[in-house]
Amino acid sequence: MRESRRLRTIIGLLVLTSLTLIVLSLKGGGATVRTGAQGAIGPVQNAVASITRPIRDFFTGLGSIGSKDQTISDLRQKNQELQGQLSTTQYAQNRARELDDLLKIAGAGNYHVVPAQVVSVGPDQGFAWTVTIDAGSIDGIKMDQDVITGQGLVGRIVRVTKTDATVELLVDSTSTVGARVERSMSIGFLNGTGEAKSMEFQLLDPFAEIRTGDRLVSFGVRGGIYVPGLPLGTITEISGSPGQLTRVATVVPFVDVNSLDLVGVIVDPPRTNPRDALLPQVAGASPSSSTQPTTGAVPSSGAQSPSVSDGVAPDVSSAPSPSS
Repeated sequence: MRESRRLRTIIGLLVLTSLTLIVLSLKGGGATVRTGAQGAIGPVQNAVASITRPIRDFFTGLGSIGSKDQTISDLRQKNQELQGQLSTTQYAQNRARELDDLLKIAGAGNYHVVPAQVVSVGPDQGFAWTVTIDAGSIDGIKMDQDVITGQGLVGRIVRVTKTDATVELLVDSTSTVGARVERSMSIGFLNGTGEAKSMEFQLLDPFAEIRTGDRLVSFGVRGGIYVPGLPLGTITEISGSPGQLTRVATVVPFVDVNSLDLVGVIVDPPRTNPRDALLPQVAGASPSSSTQPTTGAVPSSGAQSPSVSDGVAPDVSSAPSPSS
């Protein structure tokens, strides 16, 4: 109670002093009094300021912290937007490159293709390695049509609906493709093993010469599924000796089935065999140093009788299975 009275007395004196200074200022003669009052009140003002300044600075700091947090949040959001734009740009660049490669191989091989995108991956209808594409019968897709990328053969169509289709991949353990060696022109069967990076090639002639590094393309069989001239893979290992029925070559396919996105379905096979024109150019090799057509060249359309040498083999459907 006593403290309250003292506080009211101090406040009253301060108010009275302020009024006196105002009156003297209006009369123009209160400079001396005002100076003395300021000397008396100054310590009180300094004491009050020393108490209130930390509080004021605290609340000012809170406002500044909020502003900095908002700035950091805005910068993070902008960074995420830029990363999203970068990812979109890279994806668009990859798609453009895939489409360009697909158009090149289709043009060089004189294939009529329907572009499609892989929309799902997984086993289907007893096949372990399949993908689903977003093109169906309304796009001209039919059973057993070949599917390719700019690198080579992907597989064949095994199921078709109105709007999509299922592709059995080349590496599936049930897949078999007639294949021809680029260098020696020897033919055989390329079989899937169920592994993405490994296939097996077995020659029809066990005495035929093959080497590691030899490249394979598909050859056409009358009434068969696969069109001729599609790049298949490279021989990386050979087991067995010439003449042995168990002689098998390991082949790494050109197409990486683990990263499929844009593919093309061959809806119209070529009138002429592209032979080896679709194989990638060997690094450091001069086009004139090989008797084979250079990459991207379209062979002459002159009529030729079907033969093994031009990649169209006679019907071998009655031949024993390579595994027998």
